[in-house]
Amino acid sequence: MNGIQLMIDEHKYIKRMLRIIRAACVEVLNNKVDYMLFRDCIDFVRNFADKHHHGKEEEFLFQIMTEELGKDLVEAPLSGMYAEHDLGRLFIKNLEDALKKHEEGDDEARLDIIANAICYTDLLHRHIDKEDNALFMFAEKQLKPETLRKFHEMVEEYEKRETSQNAIFKYTNMVKEFERKLGLK
Repeated sequence: MNGIQLMIDEHKYIKRMLRIIRAACVEVLNNKVDYMLFRDCIDFVRNFADKHHHGKEEEFLFQIMTEELGKDLVEAPLSGMYAEHDLGRLFIKNLEDALKKHEEGDDEARLDIIANAICYTDLLHRHIDKEDNALFMFAEKQLKPETLRKFHEMVEEYEKRETSQNAIFKYTNMVKEFERKLGLK
């Protein structure tokens, strides 16, 4: 299993979810807030994009890069990646808070729903582009072949876990279902 290619493939599902989130924001503009859809999107972001996907980046790839290539070489780009992961988490928390406020009757919270959801989608599109086209390619070129093999093996073991298998099944099917529901494809 190629761990880098797997993460690029996961990005495709994440980008599809970003499209779903944007479509849900259009509905908010039309004064239709689908709380369950947004909550499911938040669940996807937290458990697939962040825990499952970013977990492999932060726990495996970023650590291996730092160990082998040295802090001086990778600290700046990896700090940027960590900061963007954290900023994404903030946007999702703010989105969750805005949904709650709107549900409690604060109509102005629709602005915060849209603002945080769109900021998240914009951030992640840019973040994914940097990872796919710069960071991952850098790792493939700079890491020793045996280190890459070790990384691929770590990812393969991670993916074999029942919790990983369940997450993959649940969240890839969630994306497909929302695309059908919203008429996206």
